[in-house]
Amino acid sequence: MAAPTLLSTVRDLDRLRQIIGVLVRHGFGEVVSRTALGSLVAGKSEAQKNQTVAERVRLVVEDLGPSFVKLGQIVSTRPDLVPADVIIELKKLQDRVPPVPFAEIKAVIEADLSRSIFDLVEWIDESPLASASVGQVHRARIKVDDGHVREVVLKVQRPNIKLTIERDLELLHLLAGAIERAIPESRLYQPVKMVGEFDRAITAELDFSLEADHATRFAKNFEDVSFVRFPKVYRGHSGKRVLALEYLAGKKIYDAIESGFDGEEITRRMLSITIKSIFEDGFFHADPHPGNILILGTPEAPVLGLIDLGLVGRLTPQLRDKTIDLMVAAVQEDPRGLADALLAIGTPTKKVDRAAFEAEVATLSEKYLGKQLKEVEVSALIRDLVQGSQKYGLEIPPDFLLVGKAIMTMEGVGKEIAPDFDLYREMKPYFLRLLAQRYSPERMLPELLRSLSRISVAATDFPIQSQEILEDLRQGRLEIRTRDPQAGGAIDVIGRRLYSGLVVAGLLGGSAHLLATDHVYTGILFFLLALGWGGGHTVLTMWLARRRAKK
Repeated sequence: MAAPTLLSTVRDLDRLRQIIGVLVRHGFGEVVSRTALGSLVAGKSEAQKNQTVAERVRLVVEDLGPSFVKLGQIVSTRPDLVPADVIIELKKLQDRVPPVPFAEIKAVIEADLSRSIFDLVEWIDESPLASASVGQVHRARIKVDDGHVREVVLKVQRPNIKLTIERDLELLHLLAGAIERAIPESRLYQPVKMVGEFDRAITAELDFSLEADHATRFAKNFEDVSFVRFPKVYRGHSGKRVLALEYLAGKKIYDAIESGFDGEEITRRMLSITIKSIFEDGFFHADPHPGNILILGTPEAPVLGLIDLGLVGRLTPQLRDKTIDLMVAAVQEDPRGLADALLAIGTPTKKVDRAAFEAEVATLSEKYLGKQLKEVEVSALIRDLVQGSQKYGLEIPPDFLLVGKAIMTMEGVGKEIAPDFDLYREMKPYFLRLLAQRYSPERMLPELLRSLSRISVAATDFPIQSQEILEDLRQGRLEIRTRDPQAGGAIDVIGRRLYSGLVVAGLLGGSAHLLATDHVYTGILFFLLALGWGGGHTVLTMWLARRRAKK
């Protein structure tokens, strides 16, 4: 009866049935049946025998619509959790949907900005420039505060998309929890945690004011760099569901190459932008695929325009330094340095066999490093390093995985437009310079002052804290508590054994007394009960021990 109670919390049972039906149709009926949700839908698998599991996963995501396409794109950035063949399939997902009628877009604009569209724009193209799962983009002209008319693009959230995504998120949380409970082997892929990360990412993407903040911050970070542009935000024409951005009249990367732009120079500038944003600013575009890059300027001096700034990554100064150590070790082909950096980046979930881990990293180094870009798959290197770390009990932070995604995307574009570009040779001076900056007097002096300040505070507090401890000791108030994580289980085992021992002893004692007083049949019955109880306890103990050993 638990299932109906659980399902009563779901607002859209028809949508849940649709999801279950798609899973069954594409050959995941066994997974559904093990979660006790199979009774919601009747159907059979239509999966082709020559389709791989990875292909069927992609087809499920495509059939379930925009929310799941976004989920698939985010999952494809997690090589630590998802097999390589599934990642390859999920990267094929296209975030394109049929456009919404302009009348509905107009209604969203007017509702979000509380003004008539005729007061907001001088002109707007009713045919969308692009249409994706969350938003739709239209070209327009607006009059700004200085009286000038500016060419802009209006990014408008699709009507009711927030409600649709919230319902799908509710169902995803339900399904992830059901799968983890019913299928223990699925915990390796952490479905509940993955859905939680998707929840945070998609919720942030639904607030266009955050993307406006991102664009402003990128522009400030790169204000002294001449070969990159970020669209200016027009705040007076923007809200939470509408975003007015400067129109960048550039070319797509491949069109620019065909018209005479140099692929190697574009790749070199992409690399410079990526390294500065990740390793100097700690704030970077997490989805720099070719559709989000426009080429402006001239073939002799190309300028890269970056758009669609909703998905960003952030690195703390500490994680930034550790990631720089990793990249320096990579460009210097230092296996031990790679291992040390990964150990510093990851969080141990168990005792790490350092010697075996270093041997694994050294094997990967021989396989990947010291080759030209056309001979190396940086994505495969990052994936193997992350999966190797996980195998040895290191949990890698999600923000570091976004760094991997950004570098993998740049690698993919670079291989197409500049196959002879030597990524490692170009990266080496950047990272050596960053390493030198870390130990420069300008940076070391503030850190030294902070450390001295902490030592000073600790030295001031130490006498007072020591006096409090000694006073508690003198008055008998000092308590030292220890906790053994396995103590509860051990006490439980001892309790069961003691209880069974008392029962068996009582039955045997009763049996002996009955036999001595000529109650033969009753005495034999008590003896058999004692034998059965003791044997059953022994079998149960052996089964539980084997089950714990498997976990």
